[in-house]
Amino acid sequence: MTDKNAKLALWLGIVAGLASAPGAWAQETAQPTLDTGDTAWMLTSTALVLMMTVPGVALFYGGMVRKKNVLSVLMQVFATCCVATIVWMVIGYSLAFSEGNAYFGGLSKAMLAGLGKDVLSGTIPETVFMTFQMTFAIITPALIVGAFVERMHFGATLLFMTLWSIFVYAPVAHWVWGGGFLANAGVLDFAGGTVVHLNAGIAGLVVALMLGKRHGYGSEPMPPHNLTFTLIGAALLWVGWFGFNAGSAVAANGLAGMAMAVTQIATAAAALSWMAAEWVFRGKPSLLGIASGAVAGLVAITPASGFVLPGGALAIGLVAGVVCWWSASWLKIKLGYDDSLDVFGVHGVGGFLGALLTGVFAAESVGGKPGLLEGHPEQVLTQLWGTVATIVWCAIATAAILKLVDLLVGLRVPREIEIEGLDLGLHGEAVH
Repeated sequence: MTDKNAKLALWLGIVAGLASAPGAWAQETAQPTLDTGDTAWMLTSTALVLMMTVPGVALFYGGMVRKKNVLSVLMQVFATCCVATIVWMVIGYSLAFSEGNAYFGGLSKAMLAGLGKDVLSGTIPETVFMTFQMTFAIITPALIVGAFVERMHFGATLLFMTLWSIFVYAPVAHWVWGGGFLANAGVLDFAGGTVVHLNAGIAGLVVALMLGKRHGYGSEPMPPHNLTFTLIGAALLWVGWFGFNAGSAVAANGLAGMAMAVTQIATAAAALSWMAAEWVFRGKPSLLGIASGAVAGLVAITPASGFVLPGGALAIGLVAGVVCWWSASWLKIKLGYDDSLDVFGVHGVGGFLGALLTGVFAAESVGGKPGLLEGHPEQVLTQLWGTVATIVWCAIATAAILKLVDLLVGLRVPREIEIEGLDLGLHGEAVH
């Protein structure tokens, strides 16, 4: 090449570079920016979801046990909140949301490494995203408490919750929300139908089966000691659930608004359908029934809340109320297991049902994913795959953890403490 040709090529290269530079510079500088509206909504949502556990779940469960065990239940839920918080900070968040493989995240965010005050996750601080997800990691194991109340040793509870949070909750969260294999398969779970409710419900069933029935179960009455507590807890859950579902949009936008609307509709529908079923088959509508129905509706709409229209939410709520009533009032008795506060009957069955119905009623105009009613029946099969994978892993891992805990510290309180009540026997205090 002559000097003249070389100079021409050089100038042409400079001109081409200048012509393309604005686009390249724009790409390099197009970094996420903080949105104060999104951040304010997510701070609010985080507080709402934490309220669901303490005091929501604590009061909801505390009112349904016998008076001699109410403080032990409150203690189990409150302590689980504390344990899950530390586990999430040390390793859980990293296992769920850092880069890893299709099944587990890595350890790059262990001890919250790299989370400075100016680090963003989308349009919000990553600290806010991490804490929002922490509240989900708190409520999920806390829900399991309802399956083993009045008979599990407190030390066993603490060890079980620690191990379960690491080896069950965090991996399943990674599968669905952290870029794992269920996310890649197209499983839809907007706010935790599989990650939270099905996961907790299956774990609750496994714990109930492995612990065995409470002393006197089936032969003596075990009525709730304070349904006022239970209704207050259910109401706190209902209000807090707007943070749970609408907060899962991770933005203050139209999707959050739709998630809020369908959550309210499905919850009311399920409360009424549970009440109606109980009224027809039992002769009287009960406060416990309508409160339980509301929780069933909240559970069932959770995976669908960012994907369905109000009509779909109404259908999901009506079906969930009746099906969960059947599960808690007939199936449990027929199969003979002592799931004390119907964790499996409401959260397991409701989470499974909600996940499948998400595949039926998903509307492309809401979440960008069409379901069965919009001509895509394969989404139902995808949802089924997500539930089966969650059930299998949760059941096997939960059983293994329980075996280990039993070997190390023992699972169940002695018979005399169970008869006396866990409040006095384990904690040295009681409600008078």
